[in-house]
Amino acid sequence: MSSTTTTDLQLSNIEEAARVIDPVFRDSPQFVDEQLCAALGRRTIVKVETANPIRCFKGRGADYLLRTLDPKVKVVCASAGNFGQAVAYAGRNRGIAVEVFVPTDVNPIKQRRMESLGATVTVIGADFEAAKQHARQRAETQSGCMFVEDGGDPAVSEGAGTIGIELLRMGNVDSVVAPIGDGALITGVATWVKHHSPKTKIIGVCPTGSTAMLQSWRAGKAIASESNTIADGIAVSAPVARSVERMQGFVDDIVLVDDAQLLDAMRLAVATLGIILEPSGAAGLAAIRAHQLPGDQLATILTGGNIHPDLLSKIVL
Repeated sequence: MSSTTTTDLQLSNIEEAARVIDPVFRDSPQFVDEQLCAALGRRTIVKVETANPIRCFKGRGADYLLRTLDPKVKVVCASAGNFGQAVAYAGRNRGIAVEVFVPTDVNPIKQRRMESLGATVTVIGADFEAAKQHARQRAETQSGCMFVEDGGDPAVSEGAGTIGIELLRMGNVDSVVAPIGDGALITGVATWVKHHSPKTKIIGVCPTGSTAMLQSWRAGKAIASESNTIADGIAVSAPVARSVERMQGFVDDIVLVDDAQLLDAMRLAVATLGIILEPSGAAGLAAIRAHQLPGDQLATILTGGNIHPDLLSKIVL
């Protein structure tokens, strides 16, 4: 990490989050599976973030953010599904009303899970960015509402950064490979890991059909780009500027994987780990299989398992 690198994320907050966030999201399984390593051709630690009530990592950041809010405030957000579940879960536990705006092509499994957690789900907008704009408008025009943004609010990234604390307990990790959606995961993890293990490389993964975060990271500013991928959890067309800023100096490289490689990695997870992943959750595995990434021991985060029903038959025979 460059000595000139700066971020608004605080190590002390990540450390605090590791103590105070809901225990159901902490200390997720992390291990080395020999069959998986043989298939990947690399010694790889996997961190399983699907073993919790919302089947993804986002509960860490949402819980850390909502714990500071007045229960009288209604939280409004936009989501492709996983962040909405996380906010709904944290809101229900803390007595906070939650409304989630989602695009019309939302994964129906994720929509039902948000609703089952007590959130009001408003389906509106042709894509995620349109849904986000409606969420902002709701917060601006309705009294008592607060808009929260995945990738924007520091507490969300700091909560995700607790994954970095846990990963480093495994000992030497040469590279951490993480999917990049809005950037909350990779910026939070990188902030902790680069401070405590500066030689560890931080490698991001984007789909070939959604390269806005890669373009933005290279340019050092948010650049919008069209998105078309099965990986709805990391499909980004308009990056959050603050998230792009946090990535500078912390992320060492970003690699691309296509939809076929994602499906192959999902099948691999079923065959070797017995775990069903959604495409974004398998992005790290796909990258390790497709690219010659640096180091003898890698670690990747299996970020989510809320798979679209149309994809299930393609990975489970």
